[in-house]
Amino acid sequence: MAAGGSTAAALDAWIVFEDEAGMSMTPPTSRTWASRGHTPVIRVRAGARRQLSVAAPTCYKPGERSRLIHRPRLDTGRGGRRGFAWTDYRDLLIPAHHRLGGPIVLAWDNLPCATRRCGIEWR
Repeated sequence: MAAGGSTAAALDAWIVFEDEAGMSMTPPTSRTWASRGHTPVIRVRAGARRQLSVAAPTCYKPGERSRLIHRPRLDTGRGGRRGFAWTDYRDLLIPAHHRLGGPIVLAWDNLPCATRRCGIEWR
């Protein structure tokens, strides 16, 4: 159901599911097994604490091909925000809305910045 009790079909709207994921660019430290006396050596570049975050809405509408729109964000480890801010989501969804060329019904997880700050009506 869209805002106001209308269905997405009645609005002729795109149904958009948005989610995000983060991946570390360095391997996690862990334990490994080896024969006694043969300690394995795993080389990791020191100080490379980078993280890649990706936000991607998937877009569906009957009679249209589905769309995947994504935006990566690389954290270089030099301070600042590691993940997406609400402004990053806004800057992703506004061009997606224009690219789809019609109203969207956005299904979003319970990300705190999604529920508090991105109160934009997409018509």
